[in-house]
Amino acid sequence: MLSFSYFALYYYLKPSKGWMLMGSAGVPTLETERLLLRKITMEDAYDMFAYCSDEEVAKYVTWNAHKNIEDTETFIASILENYQDHKPAPWGIVLKENNRLIGTVGFTSMNPIHHSAEIGFALSRNNWGKGIMTEAVKEIIKYGFETLHLNRIQAMCFKDNIASERVMIKSGMSYEGLHRQKIFNNGRYIDVKLYSILKEEY
Repeated sequence: MLSFSYFALYYYLKPSKGWMLMGSAGVPTLETERLLLRKITMEDAYDMFAYCSDEEVAKYVTWNAHKNIEDTETFIASILENYQDHKPAPWGIVLKENNRLIGTVGFTSMNPIHHSAEIGFALSRNNWGKGIMTEAVKEIIKYGFETLHLNRIQAMCFKDNIASERVMIKSGMSYEGLHRQKIFNNGRYIDVKLYSILKEEY
């Protein structure tokens, strides 16, 4: 269950009224019924590698499955750098019942001028189909509208990624259309679906 990855272009946020930078202040710990959404640390490397090395998890994202723990540590290092530089970076999704990291969710890009942002997410395969990602995405949407004062939040997924599309629908997003051959990934052009939600619809 994935949308676009965090190996994407990040936009630096300059301070403006009603906005929080996506650094230490912008990635607070959030809590839902089953989940803790918190900053990722290097101690999460083995939990993250467990799902990032899964070819099924990597099937619908723009990054390749991690081949070794070093790949995961490099990825986490880039996340930590974004925290430090106040750039968009993901929350780690942690199951309360066992305190294990099972995925990521967060803003992959933000536009402070237009008060808009895009969400990306990834989840371990053994937690698919349990409503976990919908629970996490709803909490990020809440944070985006109520704390960051966004007006529009969108998400995209590969055309045949039905599970991620369901998450977007269950999170209250509306289908906006198909972007034909929007990205080139692993030697092929891929169509992607665009969903969004506006503050007035939240």
